[in-house]
Amino acid sequence: MTQLSVNINKVATLRNARGENMPDVQRFATECELLGANGITVHPRPDERHIRHSDVFLLRPLVKTEFNIEGYPSPEFMDLVLKVKPEQVTLVPDSPEDLTSHEGWDVRANMEFLTGIVDTLRDAGIRTSIFVGTDTDNIKAAAATGTDRIELYTKPYVDNYARNPEEAVAPFVEASRAAHRAGLGVNAGHDLNLENLEYFHKSLPYLNEVSIGHSLISDALYLGLAETIRRYKECLKTTK
Repeated sequence: MTQLSVNINKVATLRNARGENMPDVQRFATECELLGANGITVHPRPDERHIRHSDVFLLRPLVKTEFNIEGYPSPEFMDLVLKVKPEQVTLVPDSPEDLTSHEGWDVRANMEFLTGIVDTLRDAGIRTSIFVGTDTDNIKAAAATGTDRIELYTKPYVDNYARNPEEAVAPFVEASRAAHRAGLGVNAGHDLNLENLEYFHKSLPYLNEVSIGHSLISDALYLGLAETIRRYKECLKTTK
């Protein structure tokens, strides 16, 4: 079954708006796990505008499922993850100024850099995932770095889903197959929601994990956290 990792950055954004500890990020992560989430994702940025480095250290002993830390592999980021040692690190090409991830790595242009980062994380016993688009040659290059998985950037699918779901998902189906042939696991994330997740899941032949934050947290405001996680997990139960 495809795993659901809840990205809790937006909870930290809400907390930081008042400068206090409400909502409690650590409590929220624990509640997500108790309600069925298979993992917790955070993306600590240099300006700490949502998740703070201190949050990451506090979350580490609390997360009982899988802890996934996303980020650009700067020296500061690498120092953090090597100290915390999450189950997975997802490498993204974001600059510090980016509000959110908006593209995957050009792996071939960054091969030496990414290979060195993957080697360092592997030596620390940390699973790696490289954030990419659907270009199959780029996915083959990702495999050459030694990474364990890729994470497919799904915004193009989301943007085109309403117009033509089959056409929107087709590049992701081929990307999933290409990754599997190259020996890679497949994660996915960015703007997936209750309207488009089930179709995406049942269409991809190989999908280990989805990481969802903004949409899931938004839905929880209307539906409640328990019902929201239940519905997202239902989307991932589709028989392929």
